Amino acid sequence: MSWPLLIIIGSQLLFTLSDLIGRIHMKAGGFTVANFMTVWFAGYMLIRLVATVGQLYIFASIDLGKSMALFGAASIVLANLLGFLVLKEVLSPTVYVAVSMVVVAFMILAWR
Repeated sequence: MSWPLLIIIGSQLLFTLSDLIGRIHMKAGGFTVANFMTVWFAGYMLIRLVATVGQLYIFASIDLGKSMALFGAASIVLANLLGFLVLKEVLSPTVYVAVSMVVVAFMILAWR
């Protein structure tokens, strides 16, 4: 696997991780100023900062259209995996077929 592809997957994993952290804490504490002045939010921002650096590296290395398609595909796949494995969300078979098609598209984009 190439470095750019690993960076795309790693960056998107970090974005997805921060989304999960944000979801958990915003549900618990609400959308309040006090909730943003906590340690979890500082960690959330640090994770997103590292992910953004990876994303900027990819934008500087790969054509924009291809890089955005790869980030989008990685986002869909990781969000569905997170939903199924961590959040125990079960979607319809049609949705899983669509996600499988995204995986195939991701592999084609990464290969070319």
